[in-house]
Amino acid sequence: MNTGSTRGDIDRKLRERLLLAPRVEGDRLRLADEVLLAALDGSRPLTAGERAALQTSPLTTRRLRTLALERRAAMTGAANEDAWSGSHGMLRAADTGAALELLATDDGYWHLHFVGAAGARRVILQLVPEAPFAARLLRESAPVRVLDGSGAEVLAGRLDLDGECEAAWPFADAPFEHFQRRGARFSVHPRVQPAP
Repeated sequence: MNTGSTRGDIDRKLRERLLLAPRVEGDRLRLADEVLLAALDGSRPLTAGERAALQTSPLTTRRLRTLALERRAAMTGAANEDAWSGSHGMLRAADTGAALELLATDDGYWHLHFVGAAGARRVILQLVPEAPFAARLLRESAPVRVLDGSGAEVLAGRLDLDGECEAAWPFADAPFEHFQRRGARFSVHPRVQPAP
């Protein structure tokens, strides 16, 4: 029989019971967040007095648990920095009379290029290779869509191996006028595929 793991299981169960223990009359937060965070990241161990305060205060123990969960979530988020849920941009060009050729999202990860003349105009969405999620989206040949400020679809398709998606310009008015009339905004999103 392995008494080490049994002892560890008992300690874990006691700690969990303390976390779930009912509130103690007069209990208060006995340690500052800075002290708890330093203990969590290992930069400063708890003193004997601080450990005793932690063990006798369910409120302080719950706070430590909350901080630990927040820290874990933040670390998970950093590990998943290739996650992407959308990017937004706005029309920033002044009306100089020249045709709009390029728009970029605020995060700089996507460019919208406009090529051709009226009747044969095309829109090209380009993913910047330096985007933290670029490798995953290219590997998956991710489906994407571009919406204007009113929610109308400008482009929808899958990224090719160059990180681009191209389509005919779907509106009668030129890109500058179109975006200007629709809040001067646009967004790029993952396109949800319908279930088969």
